[in-house]
Amino acid sequence: MAVTHVVSQCFKNAVSVSATLFRVMVPIIIVVKVLRELGWIAYLAVPLEPVMALVGLPASMGLVWATALLNTVYASMVVFVSLAPDAGLTVAQTTVLCTMLLIAHGLPVELKVAQQCGVSMLGQGLLRVGAALCCGLMLHGIFDGFGLLQQPGGVFWTPGAEPATLAAWALREVRTLAAIFCIIFALMLAMRLLEWLRVTDLLQFLLRPVLRRMGIGPQAATVTIVGLALGLSYGSGLIIHESRSGRIGPRDLFHSLTLMGLAHALVEDTMLVLLLGANFNGVFWGRLLFSLLFMALLLRVTTAMPDATFARIFLRRGAVMAAAPTGAAQNAGAADDIS
Repeated sequence: MAVTHVVSQCFKNAVSVSATLFRVMVPIIIVVKVLRELGWIAYLAVPLEPVMALVGLPASMGLVWATALLNTVYASMVVFVSLAPDAGLTVAQTTVLCTMLLIAHGLPVELKVAQQCGVSMLGQGLLRVGAALCCGLMLHGIFDGFGLLQQPGGVFWTPGAEPATLAAWALREVRTLAAIFCIIFALMLAMRLLEWLRVTDLLQFLLRPVLRRMGIGPQAATVTIVGLALGLSYGSGLIIHESRSGRIGPRDLFHSLTLMGLAHALVEDTMLVLLLGANFNGVFWGRLLFSLLFMALLLRVTTAMPDATFARIFLRRGAVMAAAPTGAAQNAGAADDIS
């Protein structure tokens, strides 16, 4: 009977969280589809051409990153495969590009999802794009300065055919949304099981020193690990659930979502870009170590901020009141300043 109650409660929570996510995702998926069909994504690549030069990439690769920024990693891979033969990229260049698009991709959906968790959409967008550029500059400097990975790159993947009709595309997207719901439901069940087995307590104890340096408290530790391993949508789904419970404070929410934004889906996304010829050490260890360093520096900045200033810059309006513990007068006073 207790098991039935837990399953039922997790199912209801999964439905509630998925409904929040899908209200965000579905309109944006449709808009991005329209932009792709009209060919307007290519216009975003124009201002990215000088950025590509900064990180040692041909101007044509701006279209790959532009596609990633507005769409998925998979969509940018399709564009990359069509442009790579004429670009003549080295493994180093491919690694730089792939690392940048892994840090900043799918922004319309992922930033809106992060906003639902209580953080500023604009702030997260600037952090992710800025971090992607910084990481690209650092990797380019290392590879070019030490003459690393200068051999010609190679693509090991051929994209499947795009859906031939609008109905086929819609069916594919519905299946994707159904899969997201199933994963969120399974993750919520797994979280309850891990809590019952006290595994979450063990994870929090083991990871506390590292996550504390990232500004992430123990209550957000487990969901952060989920996001790092599986992806931002799944991690954010759990954080939406946790933030509604009031167990995670606004600063933990911000730091957790920022770290997940920089280094989410470390398993799946890394495997995808390896098929494009990227170097594993660059796209996995390079991204992860850069993300941890970036978060450590960001924490020094946010720690020095008063609650009102932090809320005004980094949080969504009303998020402090929703996430702060009852009686936190300073945080409550800061809520009026959130924009």
